[in-house]
Amino acid sequence: MNPQEVSLPNIRIGLGYDSHRLASGGPLLIGGIEIPADVHAVGHSDADVLLHSLTDALLGAIADGDIGRLFPDTAAENKDRDSRDFVNEANARVNTQGYGIVNLDCVILAERPKMAPHIDSMRYAIAEMLGIDIGRVSIKAKTGEGVGEIGTGQSIATRVVVLLAGN
Repeated sequence: MNPQEVSLPNIRIGLGYDSHRLASGGPLLIGGIEIPADVHAVGHSDADVLLHSLTDALLGAIADGDIGRLFPDTAAENKDRDSRDFVNEANARVNTQGYGIVNLDCVILAERPKMAPHIDSMRYAIAEMLGIDIGRVSIKAKTGEGVGEIGTGQSIATRVVVLLAGN
């Protein structure tokens, strides 16, 4: 072991990002819940943009690749796959490496539908999925203020930062 690493705290930070094109017809899956909407995210799996970002944040924190390497969109078994599977696998890898989730902070970037009425349900679903207290899960929503593909309602994007601590 490198002598400089001996005194370092055993923490890791991971960053996840994802975006999907929106198309007519709902519902919209975000954060493990269905949101009533006249649009849905287009993707190979169930296109849950928030769970995809969460998966990448968890994998990134332990330097274990990304969602595309673990669950390629070229694999038939991933067609319409439940994104909770991705999160569960990433979380299992985090735990196997001896880490636990301290907290996560999420941002949903979408012009519509309004996310505020659904944030607590998303927080609960994610906390339950990860086996952590809901107080460790922060979710915020922002609009694009009419700017770019997000602001004109053509796409949705998310960002997640996760902090892990190990023994």
